[in-house]
Amino acid sequence: MKCFIGLGNPGDQYNNTKHNFGYWIIDSYLKKNNLQLKLGKGEFVYSKTEDAVLTKTTTFMNNSGHAVKDIVHSLSIDVNDLVVVYDDIDLPLGTIRFRSGGSSGGHRGIDSIIYNLQREDFIKLRVGIATNENMRPSESYVLKPFPIKYNNQIIEVIDNANDGMDYLINNSINETMNRFNRKIKGEN
Repeated sequence: MKCFIGLGNPGDQYNNTKHNFGYWIIDSYLKKNNLQLKLGKGEFVYSKTEDAVLTKTTTFMNNSGHAVKDIVHSLSIDVNDLVVVYDDIDLPLGTIRFRSGGSSGGHRGIDSIIYNLQREDFIKLRVGIATNENMRPSESYVLKPFPIKYNNQIIEVIDNANDGMDYLINNSINETMNRFNRKIKGEN
């Protein structure tokens, strides 16, 4: 059973920031499937279906590893079934990338997860947040909302990520990567 974990920052002041894209994707999936979150035993909230567990960390992004460790232990999740959903400033907005294993790519939330699990062989669903806006310093960029002109693209990428999650539940990671890791126009 796959366990999808949305990363973000708790608190109203962060709700609409780019760094909460992982939360947005989980929230959308929950809404489409009429699911409600409940408190976990640790720093997370979750909902279970017959096929998957949907979770959101309740720690700040850079401490995500503590929450993920709680999820793994409290819900008896095999690390190989984890799918961590998070924003990636190195991918253009509109892009999603499934990846099995690998390093953090400098993402501090993923660094924290790798450190706390002492493993990096979990699945990552990277969601692009790069735009033509000034993205430096990156710490500032990720903590700001997207301009309104990107709303349609945001909705499309959330829907695409939800489709990818559904697909991954019944298919291998390689099949999922082949189907969803397509380049978009203008991407290198």
